[in-house]
Amino acid sequence: MTTRTDFRIHQASPRLGAEISGVDLTRPVSDATAGALRRAFWTHKVLVFRGQHLSADQQVEAVRIFDEPFDHPTAAHRHPDNRLVYVYDLEKAGSAAHWHVGGLWRTPPFSIESLTYQVVPEVGGHTLWADLQAAYDSLSEPLKNLLEPVSAVYDGNAENYGGSGARAPLAQTIEYPVVRTHRYTGRKGLFISSSALRLTGLEPPESQAILPFLLAHASSPDFTINYGWKPGDFVLWDNLATWHYAVNDYDGPRAYRKVIAAQPAEAR
Repeated sequence: MTTRTDFRIHQASPRLGAEISGVDLTRPVSDATAGALRRAFWTHKVLVFRGQHLSADQQVEAVRIFDEPFDHPTAAHRHPDNRLVYVYDLEKAGSAAHWHVGGLWRTPPFSIESLTYQVVPEVGGHTLWADLQAAYDSLSEPLKNLLEPVSAVYDGNAENYGGSGARAPLAQTIEYPVVRTHRYTGRKGLFISSSALRLTGLEPPESQAILPFLLAHASSPDFTINYGWKPGDFVLWDNLATWHYAVNDYDGPRAYRKVIAAQPAEAR
């Protein structure tokens, strides 16, 4: 389906994802275009802009259309031209090759993550996203009611999320409700990541049964899209309504830059 504004929105699926054409993010966009892009983003949750070839500064400004870029305190590889841009040059997806949500060490977690690619594999190396709101909608009412007071526990050490590859032993944890109401749309969704250690509000045997179910359910192909990358592509996604998976099925180099966004941290 294609929708007309002053740009075009090509839906990737009925639930999730859209490709945007007719916008040049290497130049400033008008307030009207910025507002329409934000509305499209909160609706589709993943936006793809093909062939943008953004500089580091341009990527930061593109993310700023949607939310304020975030300075990760433990980022391992920063771009020399802009400290808000994190550089990755890999042979394999590594730790990103699992379903996950970004920024779980802080409250609130990252609101947005974005990537722009410079080098892509000849074959493979796609990224998957799944719609956590659609996954929640498909649950039965009794299970939705059961999950309302339940939280998931995660590692709360920012050092273990910086991209250096080293991980310190678990010393502090952080909890998030597994049902989250979106700040802009008011839609409820699951909020879960494969790094969850356990669920609170349930007995341990109940947690051991329900946590694997939620992880499997939220990654169902019914809620999933995937994109194959080309050099110059820019993609951003709603980190509070989706989770993602970097498929580790390729050989050769893979180079990209990441910019994230987040609201101010809450007191813990």
